[in-house]
Amino acid sequence: VQLQAFGGGLVHVGGSLRLSCAASGSSFSINVMTWYRQAPGKQRELVAMIRSGGSTNYADAVKGRFTISRDSVKKMVYLQMNSLKPEGTAVYYCAALQNKGWGPPDYWGQGTLVTVSS
Repeated sequence: VQLQAFGGGLVHVGGSLRLSCAASGSSFSINVMTWYRQAPGKQRELVAMIRSGGSTNYADAVKGRFTISRDSVKKMVYLQMNSLKPEGTAVYYCAALQNKGWGPPDYWGQGTLVTVSS
């Protein structure tokens, strides 16, 4: 499974951005798609996840502002980010879990940089 994240860029505080993740290869056993982020000097953290059944979970820091969604036909996963804050500045990664519903991802994309300027 190969993952490619894109859509990052520079956005002002309070603005919106949509990240996309394209999956290719054999993805039939992928149960969960996730978005992580890593801010400068900080550990990578889970931002959002969407299961094969469609249920979602979000980090407390982004609840109500971020929305994860997917298009299974196109093999795409999206992260709509609204009301962005300066602490949202980070490299965002899409990642996939294979044959499991929880735990560290098995596949990672290359990351896309989001910069939120004040």
